[in-house]
Amino acid sequence: MQKGIIGRKVGMTQIFDAKGNVVPVTVVEAGPCVITQKKTVENDGYNAVQMGFGDIKLKTQNGTGKGERKRSEKFQNKPVNVTMPLLGHFAKNDVAPKKTLREFRFADISAMNVGDVIKADVFAVGDKVDVTGTSKGKGYAGVIKRWNHHRLKETHGTGPVARHGGSLGPISDPSRVFKGRKMAGHLGAERVTVQNLTVAKIDAENNLIAIRGAIPGPNKGLVIIAESVKA
Repeated sequence: MQKGIIGRKVGMTQIFDAKGNVVPVTVVEAGPCVITQKKTVENDGYNAVQMGFGDIKLKTQNGTGKGERKRSEKFQNKPVNVTMPLLGHFAKNDVAPKKTLREFRFADISAMNVGDVIKADVFAVGDKVDVTGTSKGKGYAGVIKRWNHHRLKETHGTGPVARHGGSLGPISDPSRVFKGRKMAGHLGAERVTVQNLTVAKIDAENNLIAIRGAIPGPNKGLVIIAESVKA
């Protein structure tokens, strides 16, 4: 893997290919990302780069009282909601604070340096990519919605349990429910990767990438686009 970028899902739409066929795509605001740290085998045991995405707003409003005004002036133009360790991390590498940090393991990082800007045009039309994001949270769900179980029959005395999970199979031996049994529970809100998607279109001027098909997560959700590991 040698290509990667952080983005934000915009939504789905459709475009037309050269033959006039409709292509469903997901639009992602990809970058610009800044390399905030470089890790090497000598120092860290592996090669990787850390990228930052999303600007952090600065504190500019002054307080009204005398004491508050002095305190506000001291922290004026300081990043909001950034911890001191992270501020030190950004200052050490001389880069502006970013909202989101993600690490990409690349085989060769000799051409990459701290402060380099990664934009949407790092990918090209036709590239195969893997997209990772956090799936939509569906809350508590039953076994039919969560695991695609069949329902029970609705006649002959089954009772009001047609959508229940049925027997869990413990009987007297082993007298317990095995771990991993598919049951009702929290559905979604987990890390999901969709592999081997195709880049359909790139708008480098507006930092937009159109990826054929659907990708995980809601609109405005953070996603990671990386070169496909199975291409």
